[in-house]
Amino acid sequence: MPRLRTVYICSACMAQHPKWNGQCTTCSAWNTLVEDVVGGDSPVVSKTVAVSRSLNSASQPLPIGDIAHTSAAATPTGISEFDRVLDGGLVPGSVTLVSGEPGIGKSTLLLQIVGAWSGVALYVSAEESAQQVRLRADRIGVNGSSTLLVSAMSLGDIVAAIDKVKPTLVVIDSVQTIADETVESAPGSVTQVRECAFRLVQEAKARNVAIILVGHVTKDGNIAGPRLLEHVVDTVISFEGDRLHSLRMVRAVKHRFGTTNELGLFEMTEQGLLGVPDASNMLLADRQHGVAGSVVVPTIDGQRPLLVEVQALTTRVTTGVTPRRSAQGVESSRLAMLLAVLERRAGIPFASLEVYASVVGGVRLNDPGSDLAMCLALASAALDKPVHADMVALGEVGLGGEIRHVTHLERRIIEAERMGFNRVLIPANSKAPELQRASVLRAATISEAITLAF
Repeated sequence: MPRLRTVYICSACMAQHPKWNGQCTTCSAWNTLVEDVVGGDSPVVSKTVAVSRSLNSASQPLPIGDIAHTSAAATPTGISEFDRVLDGGLVPGSVTLVSGEPGIGKSTLLLQIVGAWSGVALYVSAEESAQQVRLRADRIGVNGSSTLLVSAMSLGDIVAAIDKVKPTLVVIDSVQTIADETVESAPGSVTQVRECAFRLVQEAKARNVAIILVGHVTKDGNIAGPRLLEHVVDTVISFEGDRLHSLRMVRAVKHRFGTTNELGLFEMTEQGLLGVPDASNMLLADRQHGVAGSVVVPTIDGQRPLLVEVQALTTRVTTGVTPRRSAQGVESSRLAMLLAVLERRAGIPFASLEVYASVVGGVRLNDPGSDLAMCLALASAALDKPVHADMVALGEVGLGGEIRHVTHLERRIIEAERMGFNRVLIPANSKAPELQRASVLRAATISEAITLAF
């Protein structure tokens, strides 16, 4: 029996340290050292060396034209919004990592995918009991003879179940809770997560079966465990959304078989997650007209245009009290910059006003093209004048108060016209498409835009 010892492993570069430090001395990353237990003659090391020797002996350099071309055709999952993100579906032999906050709906979505899969699918629950998964399956209407369920935390038991049922899709919920018996480390440790991920990738390639892994995230929103986990898989899917809102967003952070520019939208209901083909209509359903501080912006997420409402509210504070700045769905640093531009270039004072800015529907705006809409919402709230209800605004605002061009302008404008908006405010030098009903307004500076908006 090898002697066990405690080490600290950097989750970013996998370097080992004899004691904990705030900073990794190898890669200089902060707060990445995780305690782990390894043996003196670690089976992890010996197993890795054995695999490395096996690969080196089997691999021979060949001209790239002589390498056999294998098909990487994607198999649709049956969930259209998920297939949109995966550029068609899951590729046999691929490993997909799905990450998201607890309670966001990862297990629900993957259970729906297992239920809609055309072949034999195996759902491995390592966190919940089989009875708990059955209750969720009954609630969302997933039941069928081709959908198999097993509750297991041992990697050996999971591989044995795959050998027995020979599925074409395997979902493991989650990779942080399974353990390899040959590794002398606790489940969820850096060593266990790394070794289990390596073994599952090998099984997926050898059996030509698609595997989906569920990954936890840290409080900072990063995937828990070693950074190597993201590198070893073929696809990394990010599952985002506000648990207090029904909208859920799915996007590919990494995808070896297609694009990462697509966005999938779901609505959380009592029957599970339902695809949202017309997200703009959903996000603007409860919008009130004629209210100061409300502006609609045609944003773009990946390749998908969305109409989002941005809101602002200002209130006057008493003398001697520091005004509050609150931002939801938009970066606070961006809000502070836009407030400074409005005060310096448009002459609207905010020094004695508390400012609250929000993006409706739980959406987060990282698009620079939403700057103009946010500025108009702030000006509208400060002046207590509503912007034209049938107007959308898009453009990036510079520090000089100028309005700059944005990408995918034509797709944004066409989406705005489809939703019934008759006025589109864009940068002065931008080229607009031919529109049937909506009129295009142009502004070179933020002052001109405020005049046109009111």
